[in-house]
Amino acid sequence: MARFTFFGGKGGVGKTTVSAAFGVRSANAGDETLLVSTDPAHSTSDVFGQSFGDTPTQVTGYDGLSAMEIDPDAEVEAHLQGIREQMAEQVSQVVVNEIDRQIEMAHNTPGAYEAALFDRLIHVMREESEPFDRVVFDTAPTGGTLRLLSLPEFLGDWVDRLVEKRQQSLDRYEMAAIGDTEPRVDATTDPIIARLRERKERFAFAGRTLREDAVFYLVCNPDELSVAETRRAVEHLEAHELAVAGLVVNKLTPEPDPEEDGTGARYLRERCARERERVEEVETTFSVPVVARIAARSGEITPDVLDAVAAELAVRTPSP
Repeated sequence: MARFTFFGGKGGVGKTTVSAAFGVRSANAGDETLLVSTDPAHSTSDVFGQSFGDTPTQVTGYDGLSAMEIDPDAEVEAHLQGIREQMAEQVSQVVVNEIDRQIEMAHNTPGAYEAALFDRLIHVMREESEPFDRVVFDTAPTGGTLRLLSLPEFLGDWVDRLVEKRQQSLDRYEMAAIGDTEPRVDATTDPIIARLRERKERFAFAGRTLREDAVFYLVCNPDELSVAETRRAVEHLEAHELAVAGLVVNKLTPEPDPEEDGTGARYLRERCARERERVEEVETTFSVPVVARIAARSGEITPDVLDAVAAELAVRTPSP
């Protein structure tokens, strides 16, 4: 059984409800469970009626369940501040102001959000998850999640190129240092190369963990757009050797009673017929199984609703 479980999907399909229900189910089955939200919407607090921050907090009323919500904006700020401090230690004061300017520009560049969030994701998997048997991730909508999860391979190659360029720069610098017989800095002592190699090791850890000790479930709704995006997500994850264990079809419209024949009942029957076609498409054309069909709820998410959704998830957990 994978230790890390990810729930992803298009925005608004109900990932938070499903991931929270699975967290409840895991805790009830005896796993010390951590539920982590990386979705900027942060509905986890709304689901449980309790405020969560960026450190694990016990969920009131649930033994063995903790939750945390990662603030992407705060992570970007912390990530860039860390880069600023590290670079300030390794370059002359002359270029510190230019570094600050470049970092401020990087705040809103494409990829800054993903890089910062990915750093925190690694930290959760490597350090913060230690006290827990299972970690459940309620991820951001599909596009951002896929970019995030495909980073390890890309970033590892990127670091290799940076190390190569840095080594070439050091070689040229030493060749220009007339009169010195011993190199003052080389690839084995350069702090920048050491930092880059440490980063590559963290990326490699993330790649191994996501492939070998993580499993992914995608949540979709029974409509054409959601199904199409879910198909692309499955293909993308599988192309990166990430295990998609199943699909959760959420928000199925309840059928009207047979004797009902008003306008509302006819509308519901037509809607249900279309939804059945989408569910059949998912079940017959996708490479992964449907592990749950969950009916739409008209009321707010409550502990009773979470228990009911958890019971409908055909997802493995330890026996109580």
